Amino acid sequence: MNFSELNVKEEIVTALKQQGIVEPTTIQSKTIPLANEGKDIIGISRTGSGKTASFGIPMLQKVVPRKGLQGLVLAPTRELANQISNELRKWGKNLDLKIATVFGGVSLDPQASAIARSEIVVGTPGRILDHLNRRNIDMTRMSMFVLDEADKMVEMGFIEDIEEIMRTMPKTRQILLFGATISNEIDYLKKKYMHNPVEAEAELHVKKDLLEQYYYNVPLHQKFSLLVHLLQKEDTDRVIIFCSKRSTVELVQNNLRANGIKSEMIHGKMSQNQRLRVIENFNHDKTKCLVASSVAARGLDIKGVTHVFNYDLSHDPQEYIHRVGRTARAGESGKAITLLSPPDFGNFDGIFRRYSVEIKELPDEVYPKLQFQTRVERPRDGGRRNGRSEGRPAGFRGRNRDFSRNDSERSSSFSSQGSSGFRGRSNNFQGNGRSGSDSPSSFRGRSNNNNSGSSNFSGRNSSGRTSNGNSRNYRRN
Repeated sequence: MNFSELNVKEEIVTALKQQGIVEPTTIQSKTIPLANEGKDIIGISRTGSGKTASFGIPMLQKVVPRKGLQGLVLAPTRELANQISNELRKWGKNLDLKIATVFGGVSLDPQASAIARSEIVVGTPGRILDHLNRRNIDMTRMSMFVLDEADKMVEMGFIEDIEEIMRTMPKTRQILLFGATISNEIDYLKKKYMHNPVEAEAELHVKKDLLEQYYYNVPLHQKFSLLVHLLQKEDTDRVIIFCSKRSTVELVQNNLRANGIKSEMIHGKMSQNQRLRVIENFNHDKTKCLVASSVAARGLDIKGVTHVFNYDLSHDPQEYIHRVGRTARAGESGKAITLLSPPDFGNFDGIFRRYSVEIKELPDEVYPKLQFQTRVERPRDGGRRNGRSEGRPAGFRGRNRDFSRNDSERSSSFSSQGSSGFRGRSNNFQGNGRSGSDSPSSFRGRSNNNNSGSSNFSGRNSSGRTSNGNSRNYRRN
């Protein structure tokens, strides 16, 4: 099947071909005909499945040039809003349409001028509300409204903003809602605002024959050393290293560079221009290694990723699915590797409870133990002094902290082989697990479920199922 068979305008088909897009994906084949019929749609599909074209193409077909604002797309992040706008401009370049992008952190006035000239607006909920309150947006001609990554917007607390925006629209508008899951809040929007919506669902997981998923049991204080070893060992092209917190991202990034590995980082506290520059550099091969928080797990247009490394795991099992979904896209193969230490066990087990995934354990590796800089200080001369925890630092003054234990700002240091000349406070954290050729049968340590009980972990078999001989067991004390 091709886009012409889906009754897509020839002008759009031509533009799609110029972008190398010839055959529609599953979610596009299901949603475009329904959207063209004017139906309200709930699209359920994973990241990288082609959702943007699923709503973007019908919107480009529906709006009429020079007839005012007729289409609105809400996205949870500035990066995603910017990406959607760029895609719509590429696909609609032969249609004489104007598209405005609005998000916070920049001046309102240029955005207001762009909105006044546009048929389609793509923006984040907060900034759209700002313009509505200033009467910069006229919703009276609105014919199509899209919520992209709706579940993420609910998670981020935008549900009230979304409702306030929807109440300003004509009741005849068409609504297309896209996400990976349908929460209670999304179900509420569906019942209150949508007219007999049709659900279109595509495969939520990357095909097993394209995505290889593995994990290593690794002592907490050796995570970074193993990561560097794998970056050097694996046949990688573009790599994303996911960390659960911003401060972990910064520490891993600093240490990669200290070990001669060119990389960049992206997290939510960076400015909009910084984040866009990093993504552009990554997509144009100016850097091959990206250290990222969850901001890069969903929605962003990042192509050609061969490897995803989970340095640690989020409490939300769904985040794992979105992370590994950054690779093995568009028919290409990919590999996802999780570095698993005792604080990750609870989150790891949650992934198996919620999803049917196959994650195979890999045997212990032999690799050099690297020094790891865990504290950045600013001496009087304006330079930087760094403490180290993986190795034997000498002469460091200050508190030694372990970043890799859930990246807590107050986390104590893991035990290391003594360090000469260290002065300051060091809270001892016993390394969990053993390194060596024999795979450990049991780890004891605190799980990261905020309970005080300790847990025993003995691995998971390659099929992802537990068994008496090779299983993950938790014993709450």
